[in-house]
Amino acid sequence: MAIKVDTENEVRAEAKWVRMSARKARVVTDHIRGRSVPEARTVLAFTPRAAAREIERVLQSAVANAEANHNLVGDDLVVSAAYVDEGPTIKRWRPRARGRVGRVLKRTCHITVRVAPLAEPARGEQERLEEKPKRGRAPKSATGAAKKQPTRKKAGTS
Repeated sequence: MAIKVDTENEVRAEAKWVRMSARKARVVTDHIRGRSVPEARTVLAFTPRAAAREIERVLQSAVANAEANHNLVGDDLVVSAAYVDEGPTIKRWRPRARGRVGRVLKRTCHITVRVAPLAEPARGEQERLEEKPKRGRAPKSATGAAKKQPTRKKAGTS
């Protein structure tokens, strides 16, 4: 089921020039995209990757921005978008055998987290959701439960 968020009240936070590769950070941001803020914080707290600490700081900043600047409640927000872009790469050289050099690429990234409140369903949609029958079996009627099915006798027994 898709979560509907209020994109007009979307709040973002960005951390630039974070010293880790974008590829490593994207693995973690995929885990929190679309989750509620308390759930995303829990996921990040138990993720053993180093990128989780950096992303958790950006998420905390986005929630603080929403609470301070837009009067929103932090626990009612949803991570509407979380993405990582590549930053500039710092190039260094490392000496190798026989007078050669090896190139060392120190990659950086820009982490962006957007949070937004859940959108209120439209009046007609709210009524449709309330009227929707629950899935599963229909309860047995009292008369159907009282009737017992006759058992068959096995062949060869009397």
